[in-house]
Amino acid sequence: MRTSVVYGLRVRSALPLPRACRDAQGGADVEVVSGRAAAFTAVRAGLAPPLGRGRWFEERTLADGRRYLRWAGLFEFLVSPDGRHIAARRLARPARMPRAFETYLLGQVLSFALIARGLEPLHATVVVVGDGAIGFLGDCGQGKSTLGAAFVRAGHRLLTDDLLVLYDRGGGLSAAAGPPRIKLFRGPARRVLGRGARGTPMNGRGGKLVFPIGSRAARSATPLRALYVLRPGGARRGVAIRALSPRRAFVELTRNTFNACVLDPARLARQFALAARVACRVPVKTLAYPRDLDRLAAVRTAIEADVSA
Repeated sequence: MRTSVVYGLRVRSALPLPRACRDAQGGADVEVVSGRAAAFTAVRAGLAPPLGRGRWFEERTLADGRRYLRWAGLFEFLVSPDGRHIAARRLARPARMPRAFETYLLGQVLSFALIARGLEPLHATVVVVGDGAIGFLGDCGQGKSTLGAAFVRAGHRLLTDDLLVLYDRGGGLSAAAGPPRIKLFRGPARRVLGRGARGTPMNGRGGKLVFPIGSRAARSATPLRALYVLRPGGARRGVAIRALSPRRAFVELTRNTFNACVLDPARLARQFALAARVACRVPVKTLAYPRDLDRLAAVRTAIEADVSA
């Protein structure tokens, strides 16, 4: 079983993980095993109400505190209450979607383990510019990954896509490295990464593709320098960057937390504590720009200038 470092955790998996993830020595924080079909069948039989037909995603908390997660026709998972153990079972052959399993495991599924361990993830795409990391916050479909890909195309490294975990380091906050991949729709991917980029389906629903980044991915935690809340289409011409007050920044950070399934009081308290800490220690700004792929280079240049300033 290979052990990899993902989001600052040592993840030991009996199932394949991206080879470009940094290897780790010593004990594992999270262990991923192949679950038995009979065990999952018994779990499903005990669910009340039973799983709904035609539902794409199901999430249930079992009586013993475990989390049951299922994506119809793809995978199902069981996450232990302490987040240290994940059982996984494929429901589809991986031929057409060779990177789908690792994408779900190291994204939505692992977020439950992170939260169970007291770590609060944010919903962001992060790139490394110079010696620091900058992150893009925003709702799904607002262009976080596309903007991140524009930075990668320009020679910057991707730190993480979709899920951001922060750690206190040396009086500041450091952003942990995620899996070496980025998720993009086919059209933007061709325009931003080039026609030679090859992605594979994330699922069978015709949505995003998963693109391996390999050597263009950062593999170590990087000091977080700034966060930008995306407002695509918010400026008809040019790029507008505005600093937020700590109070406004707190609201945006709370809005852009990752995983809306876990809502117990302890988790909500951690969300508020993280948002307050980040808002007081990291510049948070709004980024408004025309929603036009041809303008991405100008948007990137404006951000680079803002970071340098």
